[in-house]
Amino acid sequence: MNIKQELQELNDKAERFRRKLAAAEERGDAIVMKQFQREIATVVKRIASVKGQQTKQLGKQGSDVRALPFKRELTKAEQADMGSLKKSVRGLVVVHPMTALGRQMGITQVTGFAPKAF
Repeated sequence: MNIKQELQELNDKAERFRRKLAAAEERGDAIVMKQFQREIATVVKRIASVKGQQTKQLGKQGSDVRALPFKRELTKAEQADMGSLKKSVRGLVVVHPMTALGRQMGITQVTGFAPKAF
């Protein structure tokens, strides 16, 4: 299971526990309330751990991309015909500013990274 799926499942589980906790609070069931509070605490702790893994993975991926010797912003024409650009440039990595990697790297334009000039 990838990190994104695991994070989604943990968030769903935490939301389920929160709803059950609210129902237990309405009933005034103290034992069940404590149980769900413990469950929520463990799930929130696991969510923080998975988010840390995700950040670490993005950082590693970003440093690998930055290590490529050549980079430049892509023109609109190149962006429109991305298939032929990727075929003509071996090892091209395109990073969009709205992706998680692009936000993490702090880029503002669609940028291509490659081992040699293109």
